[in-house]
Amino acid sequence: MNFDEASEHEEDADEERICSLSSPTDVPRPASASSGKDIPEPVNPGSPSAESFLADAANLEEFVLRPAPRGITIKCRITRDKKGMDRGLYPTYFMHMERDDGRKVFLLAGRKRKKSKTSNYLISVDATDLSRGGESFIGKLRSNYTGTKFTVYDNGTNPCKNLGTLLEESNTRQELAAICYDTNLLGFKGPRKMTVVLPGMNMNFERIPVRPQNEQESLVGRWQSNVMENLIELHNKAPVWNDDTQSYVLNFHGRVTQASVKNFQIVHDNDPDYIVMQFGRVAEDIFTLDYNYPMCALQAFAIGLSSFDNKLACE
Repeated sequence: MNFDEASEHEEDADEERICSLSSPTDVPRPASASSGKDIPEPVNPGSPSAESFLADAANLEEFVLRPAPRGITIKCRITRDKKGMDRGLYPTYFMHMERDDGRKVFLLAGRKRKKSKTSNYLISVDATDLSRGGESFIGKLRSNYTGTKFTVYDNGTNPCKNLGTLLEESNTRQELAAICYDTNLLGFKGPRKMTVVLPGMNMNFERIPVRPQNEQESLVGRWQSNVMENLIELHNKAPVWNDDTQSYVLNFHGRVTQASVKNFQIVHDNDPDYIVMQFGRVAEDIFTLDYNYPMCALQAFAIGLSSFDNKLACE
């Protein structure tokens, strides 16, 4: 079934960063995560299932940062809670993994910080503690001033705030993803265009840490300078115009049921049939989020959160 990709202009409140996880499908995954060659590789018959992947989720902090196993699609759901005095402006987002037995497993929660000059979402592995200083703080999503470029961080220390202090490298924060939306200043309606930049993967299918010390070394800075070594560049899959419905459509294979400008699929240019992540609306405040290798739950959740943010220049 095809569903409309961009036929509605919706109310969007700012959101926090969220991650996502899901369930098994027999899909090949990119063998290498460097930007140049993402060649699909057959799935090992001995690949772990989503259930066994989840069995390791006792430590949520580790689990949400771990890339999805190759060959397994992690299926998740994001719910938006607008209840309360200011939740219309600052809703809370919750990400649950959908298990094969129908049960849902909590993974992440996110909420936009108040009194921040730019969109700034805190992400937590505790649904009740969304404070910056809390033990459950796992990362954040932050935008630039125009709301067109977002960076996903883990909970490490910002090197710019500790000048003169010798930090252990392991304590310096990592950049886990950058999300860049193309601006549309002329006001044309249509599908959003987005680029997602992820750290590359090594030969053991582990993420290569990106710990920039300045703006030039950041994921956004390197992408803008086209310095893409050990980085993965992904794009949203272009929807196709359907004359019958007079709308743009994408095939979400039943996982998305409502038209929304927020619906998208993320792919690599070398293999547009391999869906690294897809996100879409199924109810007023419920969205499905499915992700594959090399993405982890925190990266996926934060990318989903960025799509909720009000970006007037991108509408």
